[in-house]
Amino acid sequence: MNEPARLNIREWTVSELSAALRRTVEDAFGYVRVRGEISGYRGPHSSGHCYFALKDESAKIEAVIWRTAFARMRIKPEEGLEVFVTGRLTTYPGKSQYQIVVDTLEPAGLGALMMLLEERKKKLAAEGLFDAARKQSLPFLPDLIGVVTSPTGAVIRDILHRLAGRFPRHVLLWPVRVQGEGSAEEVAAAIHGFNGLPMHGPIRKPDLIIVARGGGSLEDLWSFNEEIVVRAAAASVIPLIAAVGHETDVTLIDFAADMRAPTPSAAAEIAVPVRAELLVRLDSLARRSLACWERCQDARCRELRAAMRALPTAEALLAQPRQRLDHASARLPRALIANAQIHHRTFSRIASRLGPPSLRARMARCRELVDALVERAKRAQEVARLRRQERLASATARLAAGLRANVAAHRNRIGRQRERVLALAERSRRGVWQSLHQRAAAVERCGQLLVALSHRAVLARGFALVRDRRGRPLRQAAAVSAGMQLDIEFAEGWVRAQAESTFAAGPEKPEPTVIRKARGRRDGGDSGQGSLFSG
Repeated sequence: MNEPARLNIREWTVSELSAALRRTVEDAFGYVRVRGEISGYRGPHSSGHCYFALKDESAKIEAVIWRTAFARMRIKPEEGLEVFVTGRLTTYPGKSQYQIVVDTLEPAGLGALMMLLEERKKKLAAEGLFDAARKQSLPFLPDLIGVVTSPTGAVIRDILHRLAGRFPRHVLLWPVRVQGEGSAEEVAAAIHGFNGLPMHGPIRKPDLIIVARGGGSLEDLWSFNEEIVVRAAAASVIPLIAAVGHETDVTLIDFAADMRAPTPSAAAEIAVPVRAELLVRLDSLARRSLACWERCQDARCRELRAAMRALPTAEALLAQPRQRLDHASARLPRALIANAQIHHRTFSRIASRLGPPSLRARMARCRELVDALVERAKRAQEVARLRRQERLASATARLAAGLRANVAAHRNRIGRQRERVLALAERSRRGVWQSLHQRAAAVERCGQLLVALSHRAVLARGFALVRDRRGRPLRQAAAVSAGMQLDIEFAEGWVRAQAESTFAAGPEKPEPTVIRKARGRRDGGDSGQGSLFSG
């Protein structure tokens, strides 16, 4: 390609080219369905969006799931999972790459679901959610049973019917969706909700929870394989029975629950015993308990009678205590007299030490002690005053030295700031003059460009501008009709004329048009004529 041809190629900006490529990709493909293996998935971003890649044996395409679409998905992305995705093909100009914006995601066949289920089972088992040590024992006879299931299905009716036939109990239903979008979140919220109820209140916490659902395919039961449901079941402080599907159906909540029931009806049978059997058993236990009590009473009566024969009489038991009491009462008067004499001697000895001379001596000693303490206090006060004066003088000297150093430092800083201000003022003056020169040069270039682009330069070369009476330029002879009023503008003025006839373009030059009325104007005013470049 030669140089002039290359100069005529359209110039694109990077943004314009990226936008054009994006429109081309989106218009050519639009919505697509792609099968591939998820690669590079590290979980949702902090913004809630998901970024990963879809690949096969020979190619890879970047994929993104926006936060709103990710919240609606029943099957979440997993590293290495083979899936079908549906979405829009677009480009990402920031990295010059194309990508697919995923709206829906589903595993590629039943085998992929089973593989995903097995991997999730291994992951949760490694965290210890399925350990037998975590499981709780079920209450023998719960007073209130919480049921998490659909309120319109046959499951709740089967559970109520079986409970009524075995042992009627109060049932608290938490209605949820058991399949479809958002069902896993509702089941997990129901389990957490039962655990969050108070022990005493208008609606109290149940003693047992049954999570139930009828049979179905693996896809129908998938909500009970979600991590959020399994973790909620494992974290429940209330004993939980999982009754999902038929006996052959296995979901991950069965491993995390405290007890698995093959069917919802079997869950009701596990939850409560048979009332009639309990009554028979209670009657048997009551008869056995009464017979045992009677045998124990007879044995104790025999033991009591034997012990009574071995015990001494009351006279024999009280003989020695009575004798000790008589001896003590005989010694009591002599002991009281001796005790009074001892206390009298002690009182006389203490009274002799409390005479006036001893009190005056004690007061003299106390007075001498007070005088000594007063003298010591005066000396201590004088020493403290001298030390305070010394500290004050030292602090005054340090303060004066600090003030002088501070004044010198401020004087030096003011000098440096003055020099900096002068330097900045000089720089600003030079910058203002340089800016004014640049703007003057720019104004001069704009004036030259305006003169070069003005239509008056064209008129000065001998051309004229023809307009109709409305001021619109006439570019073709076909636009002029006979008798039409025209304004003809020259370089030094304009004239008004009337066209008598028109000629079509041909090989011969037509005769000039006769101008009847003409008025000349020498001034250069616009008079509403418009511009040569106006439409």
